[in-house]
Amino acid sequence: MAEQPDAPVLVAEEDGIMTVTLNRPKKLNAINLPMSQALDEATWRFGDTEELRVMVLTANGRYFTAGLDISDEAQAERRDFEGPQPTKTLQRRKYRQRHHELHDEFEKIEKPIIHAAQGPCLGLGLEMGVSCDFRFCAPHTTYGLPEVPNLGVIAGSGGISRLTRLVGPHWSKWIGMAGRNIDADTALRIGLVHEVYPAEEFMDRVYEFARSLVALDADALGMAKLTIDLCTAEDREKSRHIERIANSALNSGPPRPGRLSGALQKGKQA
Repeated sequence: MAEQPDAPVLVAEEDGIMTVTLNRPKKLNAINLPMSQALDEATWRFGDTEELRVMVLTANGRYFTAGLDISDEAQAERRDFEGPQPTKTLQRRKYRQRHHELHDEFEKIEKPIIHAAQGPCLGLGLEMGVSCDFRFCAPHTTYGLPEVPNLGVIAGSGGISRLTRLVGPHWSKWIGMAGRNIDADTALRIGLVHEVYPAEEFMDRVYEFARSLVALDADALGMAKLTIDLCTAEDREKSRHIERIANSALNSGPPRPGRLSGALQKGKQA
């Protein structure tokens, strides 16, 4: 999939991995309507293309993103309406609904999505990150939700709810209520990111992990994602039932020669 080098979002596909790169570095990758539309299109293609197994979200420049482009927001929202213009509140709600739906789609796709923040990741960027399955960052990456102190609103595109599920109310209040930024070490310590990779080898390490996912059984990987997400909302007994149903579905599918025998062989050698 060829893209213009000055496109606001670059999309590349290789060896089962789709890389989606925010490409507005002079604006700190602040997300405007064209970027949102490009992210929508890439996400739908990823979900609908069987050969694409893993999606990596990253960015060019110093920032992963400074968040939503506020200067573009009102103008972009107005283009979504015909006839009499709605109130500013309704415009804002409709514009943010777009991001709600995108982040929900990240969770629905039964394939892994990796958030690779090579620099500061604020506002909508963090909301995007917490809707992904795996998160990596560089040592100088910082995370924050500045909506309350800067705009007088909350991070309302799923950011608060997903962040709280990941790091608990204690840290979610620090980030999403008090508007405090955290550094990479803190993000790792509280469970927001899985690994902090050195800047000089950041994307190499991200792709190494992505390739390890491509090598796994696609059905089992997708079912694991579904099961984990379902179990977060259920009690222990129901979660066990979900596990059993998931494994029954996997075991009732077409046989996968060598998978079980390979696992048994490893067990004998252990």
